[in-house]
Amino acid sequence: MSSQKGNVLRSRSQKHRNVTAFKNDKYDDSQRTKKINSKLHDGVCQRCKDVLEWRVKYSKFKPLSQPKKCVKCLQKTVKNAYHIICKPCAIQLELCAKCGKKEDIVLPSQSPSAITLVLYDFAVQHRSATANIPAVSIAFWG
Repeated sequence: MSSQKGNVLRSRSQKHRNVTAFKNDKYDDSQRTKKINSKLHDGVCQRCKDVLEWRVKYSKFKPLSQPKKCVKCLQKTVKNAYHIICKPCAIQLELCAKCGKKEDIVLPSQSPSAITLVLYDFAVQHRSATANIPAVSIAFWG
């Protein structure tokens, strides 16, 4: 038995080896799987991000059906699976939303007002960029 205590040296290679890698959406093309695969894991440290990506990759990720209670503000505001701290508390206290440790956040989560501000800036830039394009009239002769 390979997990037997003290049995760490093997004389042969592993017996069964996968030829192709596991695909979590090979037979399951449901909306739930597509939503899970497209989820962005932000506001967590590198280790927690790797854990969440592993769960998604091997179909072990299970999204929340009801919001969970935040361990900092004690409100039912945690909407992401496997997280223990809500986004506002994690941003304010600069903690990982999954493990609760004060480590480097890989993708810092943005507050809704910051996202709105970025979208507004994009709209203004788009408007000013399209205002400089002269209107061209195209005539079709038949």
